Amino acid sequence: MTVVAPPSLQRIPSGVLGLDAVLDSGFLQGGTYIIAGMPGTGKTILGNQICFHHVAHGGRVVYVTLLAETHGRMLAHLRGLAFFSEEPLASALHYVSAYRVLTQEGLKGLLELLRQLIRDHRATMLVLDGLVSASASAPNELAFKEFVHELNTLVSVIGCTTFLLTNGHSPKDVHPEHTMVDGLIELTDELIGVRAVRELIVRKFRGSAHLRGRHVFQITHQGITVYPRSEAMLTDPVSVPGEYTSRVPVGVPALDEMLRGGLQRGSATLVMGPSGSGKTLLGLQFLAEGVAKGEPCVYFGFYESPPRLVGKGQAIGLDLGGAVRSGALEMIWQPPVELVLDALAVKILAAIKRRGVHRLLIDGLVGFKESTVHPERINRFFAAFTNELRALEVTTVFTEETRVLFGPEVETPVKGLSALVENHIFLRQLEWKGELRRVLAILKTRESGHDSSLRELIIDDQGLQIGARFDSTSAVLTDPGLPPSRRRSSRGAGSRKKRGDRK
Repeated sequence: MTVVAPPSLQRIPSGVLGLDAVLDSGFLQGGTYIIAGMPGTGKTILGNQICFHHVAHGGRVVYVTLLAETHGRMLAHLRGLAFFSEEPLASALHYVSAYRVLTQEGLKGLLELLRQLIRDHRATMLVLDGLVSASASAPNELAFKEFVHELNTLVSVIGCTTFLLTNGHSPKDVHPEHTMVDGLIELTDELIGVRAVRELIVRKFRGSAHLRGRHVFQITHQGITVYPRSEAMLTDPVSVPGEYTSRVPVGVPALDEMLRGGLQRGSATLVMGPSGSGKTLLGLQFLAEGVAKGEPCVYFGFYESPPRLVGKGQAIGLDLGGAVRSGALEMIWQPPVELVLDALAVKILAAIKRRGVHRLLIDGLVGFKESTVHPERINRFFAAFTNELRALEVTTVFTEETRVLFGPEVETPVKGLSALVENHIFLRQLEWKGELRRVLAILKTRESGHDSSLRELIIDDQGLQIGARFDSTSAVLTDPGLPPSRRRSSRGAGSRKKRGDRK
């Protein structure tokens, strides 16, 4: 006897940003899914958002409530959300209260009503809001299991995708309906410190791959947006990063010489130093060089607004304002309030893909650390994120602030990040003859040689130049308060040129 495999089930997109990525393109047609969560977690909004998307694409929906808020009140709350539309109401989207039928006729009467509603309205999607009320009205556990089983059979045969909304339970609890449905999605809203965080967990999803674990979601005027964990979403980059075959100049001639021609194209570079050491200005010079070469560039930062950055660039001779107006440079400013780590990655990658960006400056990695509610994620996040940037052939410069201005210790906010980048440039300030001097050192270039000498970084209205080499036997980086003897090397003596002399 030959067994013929049944055809693959059609996918039903949710229309919820990010959720279909978690579910590997959406729900399976004719499946039954529980959406569980405590009051206030967003179950009703999620259910309605899926419904409105379904009818907008030609589907027909019956939304059945048991013991819940009135339909008028529900719709009044939904009207402020972008997905809401008056048009499908009472034509393709029908709201029905079944609580009286449940109390008078029990589960059998409720099941018969659902069968009739699906048939009469030719529904391709059903939502039952208030499954906990049906469970409470069941005379015993067996009767409730029979109700769920018969409902499953009904909607599966006619291909009506069904969502059962109910109060959340502890994962340690075992409920009969959980074992009988095709999927279980849990919504949570928890306080982590003083911050309230909403998360979505797919506990079960038959017949399909999905992204496991916790995924943050937000409720805004757009409705619900889910942000899949980047380290789960970006497990497989868009392509495998190739070997480094070309160089990307930073735009400071002597520094490019120290780097043997510049940074490797598609590499990640960490520029680390204390406040005022020149990290941001070096990054802006890197972007300005890209603009001059016709490469689309993006600045992403947390602490300085675009007008202030344009002013800083202008002070050293960089016309960033003109680059922004022409569209060659996009500046994205994200004030460091209550951010979502994965939303930052989504925003950056969207800007890169939208404009075919080749150069990216991320100014202030501590903003990423402060945006995560699970600190143990941060290194896995950056590993996945930098891999994706390499695959997109984006040459990236990250800046990170060290906490100690002077002294032998270097403490970084994000531990272990230097292992995830190809290049590491270190800036520091030191006191010499009553003046503060900036020092630059290239600590690491992977798969490439570099000039390992300590050089002075000079910033003035002519721009950035690499000046004197520090040839003292004293430890300039670890004991920056000591006055080292300084002399210009033959390589660095002529490096301080006017901007007009640059090639």
